[in-house]
Amino acid sequence: EMYPTAKKITWVMDNFKTHTIGAFYETFEAVEAKRLVDRFEFVFTPKHGSWLNMAEIELHVLKAQCLNRHIPAMDKMEKEVDAWQKHRNKMDAKINWQFTTKDARIKLKKLYPSFEN
Repeated sequence: EMYPTAKKITWVMDNFKTHTIGAFYETFEAVEAKRLVDRFEFVFTPKHGSWLNMAEIELHVLKAQCLNRHIPAMDKMEKEVDAWQKHRNKMDAKINWQFTTKDARIKLKKLYPSFEN
């Protein structure tokens, strides 16, 4: 079990239709599903906001730099992805996040709650 001493584990996920608590109950026995769900806090990125998700950004880079061609066999693809990952890590590649709180308040205005005085 990963993180056996953690009281709460936060999952940040997109709003993909399978990312639900119900998926745990479809995968595990009810007692185990309940035990897991009680340890998790689910945080979802905005709908149509994959560009805000750094994991999605990195997957886009992987696709553009490594998976942009036909790779005929799974073992070859695994080797290619492993080599790409090692290279990214060696280069200490980073995402240059330039989205500020001010930008978010403008771009995502409709997602923020509004209060009337």
